[in-house]
Amino acid sequence: MIVLSSDIYDEELEEIKRKKLLEYKRMLEEAKAREEERRRIELERQAILAKILTPEARQRLNNLRLVKPELVELVEVQLIQLAQSGRVPLPITDDLLKRFLTEIVRRSRKEIKIRF
Repeated sequence: MIVLSSDIYDEELEEIKRKKLLEYKRMLEEAKAREEERRRIELERQAILAKILTPEARQRLNNLRLVKPELVELVEVQLIQLAQSGRVPLPITDDLLKRFLTEIVRRSRKEIKIRF
């Protein structure tokens, strides 16, 4: 039987398509796994915050998340660390959270100096 070059080309093309499809499937599975891990971590974080914050303090963080999500993420991590190390009284009240946020904002402001 004579094999035409178009048949070889078609076989090679199908092999390339199959490899690409497998690669896309692998990438999709990895992305799903990363998303599931991110969700699991977020659920754990929220469960811990529910234990260490009063409802008013949690509400304040949720309100702040609307305008400064990066700040809230940083604050949540710091609050969890403080609570786990026992360096802050539990539950964290809204007043204590306000003082904590005020201190973070005060420390994060950069002083601008103009020299002549």
